Amino acid sequence: MIVVFGSLNMDIIVRVPHLPEPGETVLAPEHRTAPGGKGANQAVAAARAGARVAMAGCVGADDNGRDLAAVIGREGVDTGLISVGGKPTALAMIPVDGAGANQIVVSSGANGEARQDRVTDDVLGAASTLLLQHEVPRAENIALARRARAAGLRVILNAAPAAPVVPETLDLLVVNEVEAGVVGGALGIPSGDPLDLAQALADGAGLATVVTLGERGCIAVAPGERWRVAGLAVRAIDSVGAGDAFCGTLAAALDAGLALVDALRRATVAGALACLEPGAMPALPHAASVDARLAELAPPVPL
Repeated sequence: MIVVFGSLNMDIIVRVPHLPEPGETVLAPEHRTAPGGKGANQAVAAARAGARVAMAGCVGADDNGRDLAAVIGREGVDTGLISVGGKPTALAMIPVDGAGANQIVVSSGANGEARQDRVTDDVLGAASTLLLQHEVPRAENIALARRARAAGLRVILNAAPAAPVVPETLDLLVVNEVEAGVVGGALGIPSGDPLDLAQALADGAGLATVVTLGERGCIAVAPGERWRVAGLAVRAIDSVGAGDAFCGTLAAALDAGLALVDALRRATVAGALACLEPGAMPALPHAASVDARLAELAPPVPL
């Protein structure tokens, strides 16, 4: 079982002719709302990939919170670890341009009240993987990661938004190129090359690191192995859910016992397929869709 400790947001998505510059007002004909948050998205992505998933986090005592819990519950995610806080449910404002590029601003709200003690020892005892992101309090993440490592779980962190990490609490780190620079700088690894960061973490901390490269796929370095996985060619509509599809699918594949390189291939296809529909959670692919496109992916290349 995968336990996801993370954020639950209601997304407000606005289609715009171009992403605004600082100080610029851009008009859009309409907006829509959709369930989201990196935690909730990755939980649903893992469930759609075939994993058994429990979600821990915090929502407000409002319609958005109730709707979020109901939506992910219908996806088969166990919502019993979601608490109700005193702040409103988090909101994410997401303008998306015609090429699928986006900007995201999150009002954290109840995500700031997420507490790791909701994940009790008996829950950790029944789980095999813990999946984390950076949209809930950092101290809570670190405390839960330490408990999970002590209990023998695999701990995966998607360091988004970009922030420093504590390598000894993790088994696998997932970052994009920008996040790799932030994480590397905080650890005294000044090179802007993501491969340098990944290799340094593998050598110094025994930590596997995956760096996602957008449409170019990803690279991964773990003790004793280095891989490049090419991207799947798609005509992107909206990239907002791609990273979450990648992380949730990767966690599900590893939890099912797949080797790292095979899990990366599934995750890469899932990330690409999430760009084919608007929104984050609604666009997350199911396992059958990933299976149908997996053969189109170029073979992985050892580095």
